[in-house]
Amino acid sequence: MYRRIELNPDRIMSDADMKEYISNLSLLYDAEAVNLDALLDLLTEVTDQVDIIVTPETICRICDNGYAYKVLLAFSLASKENPNIHLYFRRG
Repeated sequence: MYRRIELNPDRIMSDADMKEYISNLSLLYDAEAVNLDALLDLLTEVTDQVDIIVTPETICRICDNGYAYKVLLAFSLASKENPNIHLYFRRG
């Protein structure tokens, strides 16, 4: 299955927000224990192709929140370890 996700920084501002967001995306099968470490572990095991889109506006809002920035880093690290995860930076 192919998924294209435009990252919504308003939904990844805390552990609870991120857990709900990830669950709603049906990206991870075990969203019960989602924290930053678990997110990275789970993302490296994703077997579906997932394109994660980040826009300049998204980057600005993510940089204003330390937790959201760490989530973006987890997606970035996962894209290096898992060939099914792709992180794309799109212009406005």
